[in-house]
Amino acid sequence: MNLFGKPYLRSVSVDPRADIDLDTYPFTIPAVRDMGVIDMHPDVTFFVGENGAGKSTVLEAIAVALGLPAEGGPRSVHRPQQEVSPLERHLKLVKGARQSRHAWFLRAESMFNVFSYMDEVGGERRNGGGLHRRSHGEAFAELLQNFQPGGLYLLDEPEAALSPNRQLGALCIIDELVKKDAQFIIATHSPILLAYPRAAILSFDDTGITPVAYQDTEHYATTRDFLNHYPRRLQQLFDDE
Repeated sequence: MNLFGKPYLRSVSVDPRADIDLDTYPFTIPAVRDMGVIDMHPDVTFFVGENGAGKSTVLEAIAVALGLPAEGGPRSVHRPQQEVSPLERHLKLVKGARQSRHAWFLRAESMFNVFSYMDEVGGERRNGGGLHRRSHGEAFAELLQNFQPGGLYLLDEPEAALSPNRQLGALCIIDELVKKDAQFIIATHSPILLAYPRAAILSFDDTGITPVAYQDTEHYATTRDFLNHYPRRLQQLFDDE
């Protein structure tokens, strides 16, 4: 039985009625211009692609369109927000029958501000002396552990804060929450996170946005090849210089 009505977000597309200029950012990004309809997996959807491919731009726009703060945090954050692309104004979101009980947007580059907010509203004592007193990875992992069932969570490159072992721990947290009707949308470069079995992987590139199998991702292929042949690959890299 689906208690909370997951998926909370079924699909995202550019509203066909939107008046957009294809010669202006972010529609100059091929994956944004040709995004079509992005169908979300009810458990986990991964966005992958090269730097600048548009995955974080789309994730941010989805978050803002859902009423989440652009710099990260829950809906309850009330503070001046950073400027965002106009994409969120042109999106059409198809939601599930019920809203998520909790929602968060986390992005690696603005975690300092999110930690400050959490210490302000939760109190440093409640947060074990304050999230700023911990390492970036420890504080980020604590936030993940405080996520609640029945939530919709958007994460932008969470591996930036996490060691490989903590990425494995994050997979366990994600799995526990998925089993309790949480839904995740994650932009990542991590072949560890991408290995989560109940997920859709969407690749952003010059042709648009297309589904891809885990072992067909560049992240998996490049990492596997390097680890299996790293002396040769390093020699090739340095010889080319």
